[in-house]
Amino acid sequence: MATVSECESALREVAARLASVDAGVRDAHAVDRTWSCHIVDIDADFSGRIEGGTIASLVAAPNPAAQIKLAVGSDDLLALTRGDLNARSAVAAGRLRVDASVFDLLKLRSLF
Repeated sequence: MATVSECESALREVAARLASVDAGVRDAHAVDRTWSCHIVDIDADFSGRIEGGTIASLVAAPNPAAQIKLAVGSDDLLALTRGDLNARSAVAAGRLRVDASVFDLLKLRSLF
């Protein structure tokens, strides 16, 4: 089981990766939405805002009104970040739950 600190670092790494995506690609697929991520096995929550296709803010707090909601185990979050676990496979296996509009899912999928 990963720690809260490791999960936060993983989410910050995702933010850095999004920021490094080619600006043209990012602009073409950008969404401006609130997001939240619940780490189920350690009962930790992170939330923030995606602006211009990048994670503009990340705080260690829940956001029940977030437009994009994720729920994942701590080890699965780290595996997703390392590239050891594919997001589509994780969703299909129930290891990653995503609650978002179809439009948001299609846009975000293009960035990853």
